[in-house]
Amino acid sequence: MKWKRSERLVDMTQHLLEHPHRLIPLTYFASLYDSAKSSISEDLTIVSETLEARGKGHLLTVPGAAGGVKYIPKLDETEIRAIKDELKTRMSQSDRLLPGGYLYMTDLLGDPELMNRIGKVFASVYAKQKIDAIMTVATKGIPIAHAIARHLNVPVIVVRRDSKVTEGPTVSINYVSGSARRIQTMVLSKRSMEKGKRVLLTDDFMKVGGTMNGMKSLLAEFDGELAGIAVLIEAEHTAEVLVQDYVSLLKLKQVDERNGSIVLEEGNYFQKGGQHE
Repeated sequence: MKWKRSERLVDMTQHLLEHPHRLIPLTYFASLYDSAKSSISEDLTIVSETLEARGKGHLLTVPGAAGGVKYIPKLDETEIRAIKDELKTRMSQSDRLLPGGYLYMTDLLGDPELMNRIGKVFASVYAKQKIDAIMTVATKGIPIAHAIARHLNVPVIVVRRDSKVTEGPTVSINYVSGSARRIQTMVLSKRSMEKGKRVLLTDDFMKVGGTMNGMKSLLAEFDGELAGIAVLIEAEHTAEVLVQDYVSLLKLKQVDERNGSIVLEEGNYFQKGGQHE
């Protein structure tokens, strides 16, 4: 079958979008579409220019016999701010307030379109870094971890609070929670991660970073390297923050149960994000 250029461009773009950060040899596309490598190169130039013009990322060309092309997802600042503003608006709804000053977030974490966009927001920060895996604590951090992992094309590692027989042999650590100052436990299956991996930590909400500190200690048990910390919402800190090098999209400034008000502001994403590229 001989492919028309328009057909190649559509199919090629879809393939690249579905396999971010994967090196794809030009010979793969040449064989798939029964086309010369020169034609494929011209097609990829068109795809790359379109992605960049639309603020959707770019194609990285790796020269040499073992080279090829990689799609690097990345959003421009305008779209990132639009996503941040949408999240802020939805999170500010007074009916999200729960007894005790907690916020209901389950519907947002279960929104696949929103999570996909937020995943790309954080993936944009770490697009140029070597990331081997995303780590989070069960359960609310899992949707965000998978969303980021989708755009970095890396596995997700889920830390649990207690051991399960289906996890096999585990590594367990004790840590001090940042808010309650209680000794708590984290458990990770030995099969979840190989030694020496470079890992990005993430969670939906961070108070003073006790959970993140616990994951850092667990990562050390696997001789892992901390690549960064991505937080959807951080709290206004009334105590010393236990972690420093993190990126947050929003900051929760105030919750007033009596008046039913939730005050959110921009997190440190646009101050810290550029430092991680």
